[in-house]
Amino acid sequence: MDNFEKNLEKYAELVVKVGVNVQPGQVLIVNAPIETVELTRRIVAKAYDAGAKYVQVDWEDEKITRIRYEKAPEDSFHYYPQWQADAMQQLAEGGGAILRIKVPDPELFRGIDSVKVSTAVKAAAVANEKYQVYVRNNKISWSLIKAPTRAWANKVFPDLPEEERIQAMWDAVFLMNRVGSEDPVAAWRDHIAGLKLRQNHMNAKRYKSFHYRAPGTDLRVDMPEGYLWLGGGDENEAGVYFVANMPTEEIYTMPHRTGVNGTVTSTLPLNLNGRLVEGMKLTFQDGKVVAYEAESGREHLTTLLETDEGASYLGEMALVPHDSPISKLNRVFYNTGIDENASCHFALGSAYPVNIEGGTKMSKEELLARGANVSLTHVDFMIGSAELDIDGVLADGTIEPVFRGGRWV
Repeated sequence: MDNFEKNLEKYAELVVKVGVNVQPGQVLIVNAPIETVELTRRIVAKAYDAGAKYVQVDWEDEKITRIRYEKAPEDSFHYYPQWQADAMQQLAEGGGAILRIKVPDPELFRGIDSVKVSTAVKAAAVANEKYQVYVRNNKISWSLIKAPTRAWANKVFPDLPEEERIQAMWDAVFLMNRVGSEDPVAAWRDHIAGLKLRQNHMNAKRYKSFHYRAPGTDLRVDMPEGYLWLGGGDENEAGVYFVANMPTEEIYTMPHRTGVNGTVTSTLPLNLNGRLVEGMKLTFQDGKVVAYEAESGREHLTTLLETDEGASYLGEMALVPHDSPISKLNRVFYNTGIDENASCHFALGSAYPVNIEGGTKMSKEELLARGANVSLTHVDFMIGSAELDIDGVLADGTIEPVFRGGRWV
């Protein structure tokens, strides 16, 4: 077995044991692009080795997805198969797990009417609303991972000869997931322990608000009572620990829904369901986006903000040092699951109820009353840089530096 094959085997074992942490007797669904068949087969084998009762693979092909937007009738974009939503809901209610290889082509919908895409995305979100509540409340184990596809590698490594791009992407994926270490599972346990230390430190501080400053950014963020920082992974309803995003370098929490004021400017492109938005600038007043602009893709940003009322408010704030291992790769990956771990970020849309004391037991109305945002959508955008300073404000008004020059103080 050559080195690449060994790393592929180690990666498959890592995402099964650490990512979804498959348990004996559990059903696992794997969503995978058809180009990732070699990795997916290994994941299925490792899941059965871990005791999975049944593994279902749902294959995705972006060319077929594109054909729908080119050929399907206009009224079809409001449709989403209810049986598919019911299956995911049934999986969650039965204690199943889901592993998704999420690598959308950043150019997939170039030339496609943005309204078609946003209509289809919203139809899926409405149909899957109950399942998404289970996911955001960590009822089940779920994990989003990465693997190279040709379209993605071409976008990220245009400076390399075409025949070298897929391997370069594999090298990056292995590196950011610590696959090259002798025991990646142990390396991840150490990494998660480090994130937990940072999380515990921030939770002990109990800052009541934060002030972000950088070129194009001057934003004040108030925090809700009982907010919680989390990082690394979390336990599902059955007490099984899983890691929802691989790689991960962040600790994250929720801002107060109506406590965000000022302007923030994005520092990396946003891949919004296969549509790029670059140079985004948002102005908030009492939590809501009241003005926005973008150097390109403004129309895609418009459709996002129009998803529902909550799409114009923040649901997540996350801290990632500018010297994180992914940031050091000094490359834009056009994939939120990676780029968000190279950069501090916010998310428009729904908050995670796990980020507030007792949140997983609260209704939508109770969450809103506590200052948590509720929405059908959740979209992260990156705002970190080597010029970002963040101050934390304590209950007595004392101001303390949290980040200077994009790094932890």
